[in-house]
Amino acid sequence: MSDTDDAKSETAGTDKKVMDSVPPPRRNRSWIRYIVLLLVLGVGGYWGFQEVRSRFTHVYEYDARIAGSLITVSSRVAGWVTEMGISEGDDISKGQVIVQIDSRESELLSQQLVARVQGVEAERQRLIAEKGLVDVQTKSRYRTQKSVLGTAQAEVSSLNPQLQLARTEFKRTKSLFDKKIISRKQYDESQAREQQLSGEHRMAVAEVQAARDKLLEAEADRARLNVLDSEIAKLKYEEGWLRAQLQQQKLDLADRSIRAPVNGVVDKTFVEIGEYVTPGQRLALVHNPDTVWIEANVKETEVRKLRVGQEVDVAVDAYPGEGSFDRLLSMVGIESHDNGHAEQDFIGHIIAIGNSTTAEFALLPSPNPSGNFTKITQRLPVRIAINQKDRKLRPGMMVEINIDIRER
Repeated sequence: MSDTDDAKSETAGTDKKVMDSVPPPRRNRSWIRYIVLLLVLGVGGYWGFQEVRSRFTHVYEYDARIAGSLITVSSRVAGWVTEMGISEGDDISKGQVIVQIDSRESELLSQQLVARVQGVEAERQRLIAEKGLVDVQTKSRYRTQKSVLGTAQAEVSSLNPQLQLARTEFKRTKSLFDKKIISRKQYDESQAREQQLSGEHRMAVAEVQAARDKLLEAEADRARLNVLDSEIAKLKYEEGWLRAQLQQQKLDLADRSIRAPVNGVVDKTFVEIGEYVTPGQRLALVHNPDTVWIEANVKETEVRKLRVGQEVDVAVDAYPGEGSFDRLLSMVGIESHDNGHAEQDFIGHIIAIGNSTTAEFALLPSPNPSGNFTKITQRLPVRIAINQKDRKLRPGMMVEINIDIRER
């Protein structure tokens, strides 16, 4: 036998001894399977126990959403869009012009009203000056005529007793003359005296009447002041009406520069430069990213467990791992008192619990004319305050909330 055959025989014998010394692998695999099965059953049982336990200690909703005040910017006037100062996603500040509507016609109407107001004001000032002049002139004339009337009346008053005396003397003289007691000369002198005073009295009365007529004319001229006052008042009212029209036109002109109502961001624009917009047409959608909250619809059977001020652990679908730390710990039975994760987690607080179910706000009612009824658990809206973090939270995002209802 050769050396090669001897070597092969020795190698075969060695391999047989090694194989005989190794235990069967099937037996070791059975132990591994038992260990893995026990671990899976233990973890599954513990997790199931904690899940059932959390049903009684927590209120959990997976279909909550981030909400915010979405503001629709609309136009109050009609016209062509001449400028768009924003694009979707831009930051805006309150009062910033975001859309400009053609204002040429509005500016012309404003200038016309300004000219009309100035014309009415000038006419009113002219009438006021004329009233002052008429007042001065008529006041002087009225005083003069009143003085003339007073003088004429005084003259009449002084002539009345003289005339009465002359008439009495004439009667007595006439009686004596008829009796041939006095001469003809004395009779003629007495008669002439009576006639002279009678004539002077008639002239004085006539002057009084003339003075009264002139005084009436002066009073009529003074009455023109009332006419001027009414014209001035009419112009004042007209000026006020025109100024109101001017303010309305200025408001129309200001409305053509549409400004941002809040500090925030532009979510969407609906018009382009050159489009014709009508009153009430929406131009853009904006919101303040710093003012957001969570809207959750909680089952009516769980609302009794909630109260305003309760802390809410929030998990945002867009940022997995942030905000779910406390929920995960609580579901496995561990209470976390470490606030080191507070800067990353989203924590909220209940600020309002709805007074009506969401079904009451449905546009289409759900009547039951057939009489067949299936009870469906209703939900009530719950509002949760949450702080914004680097504008991560945006309206419409889906979040999950977990509320520990145990007394703390």
